[in-house]
Amino acid sequence: MAFREYKIGCIMFGIALSTSMFVTIFLPGLDISRIGSTEEALKKQLTYGWESAFNYYDPFLLGKDKPIKVVLTKDPETGKPIDKTEAYVFTAGTHFPDGLTHDNIMGTKQLALSKSKGLLAQATEKRGGVFLVDVDVTTGVPYVEFATATKGWQVAATLKAADVRIHAGSGKTMFIREGCWWCHTLLPEETQDWQSFGRPPVTGDFNGESPTSFGSDRKGPDLLHVGSRNSSREWMTMHFFNPRLVQPHSIMPRFNYLWGKADINGKVIDRQKWDRDFMAYARGDTPYPPAVPIPARNSEARYIIDFVLNLK
Repeated sequence: MAFREYKIGCIMFGIALSTSMFVTIFLPGLDISRIGSTEEALKKQLTYGWESAFNYYDPFLLGKDKPIKVVLTKDPETGKPIDKTEAYVFTAGTHFPDGLTHDNIMGTKQLALSKSKGLLAQATEKRGGVFLVDVDVTTGVPYVEFATATKGWQVAATLKAADVRIHAGSGKTMFIREGCWWCHTLLPEETQDWQSFGRPPVTGDFNGESPTSFGSDRKGPDLLHVGSRNSSREWMTMHFFNPRLVQPHSIMPRFNYLWGKADINGKVIDRQKWDRDFMAYARGDTPYPPAVPIPARNSEARYIIDFVLNLK
């Protein structure tokens, strides 16, 4: 009798768990597929690239296999001035996000425009290329433009012409690897969050993003629009090196190890000396805190700061 009740209980538990997973995972997936990508979703796909968590191409989560977002004020092909433009550079071999390779993720209208007006079908991972996000003026539907085919923008020329290079894709990998989502959400709620953290996202904002990194707790503020609230790279640099520099009672851990061994000028970072100087400042022995090293261009600190400042 006891065994029979145990078996029935296990079956009921399995049914309840399966139903819960069906409701929370499968049904929202149908909504995402039905709604299609928003302009924000297309930008995120091209900024973050393929899988940002553990994957075979970057098993140690070092930020490899990621595109580079650039800001342009001149045409990479002709050199003529253009309006400020954000482009997304995929060097040869960099994997495309799923939204560019799976028909049911981007959305029917978005995909049709991306192929007809954006010439997306000509893009291959082997050759790489440069992409833009545009909006059809007639329908208001966003789509991806393969600028290498439509404008002749080549990878090397685009990187050379860039005013700014943003490694937000690699930075999201750092964000996940370091467990930032344990304390910070990327999902403002439809409550008073509007006043403090900006508008909540809509369903189509997440198409093709993997993972979404919503977070499950909020020991710190929501970060979805933090780049709009605080765009100071200097502040973010100090905050990640030692949060107590800018928030004396912060419980956030230090991430100074993301700087590596040397700063942007190749000077070795003496963390022990920095700590002694900081403690002297904290005690009031000196009026000024020690200067924070500027991260090297290829450092993990640079990547994660780029990611946070790109959240707007």
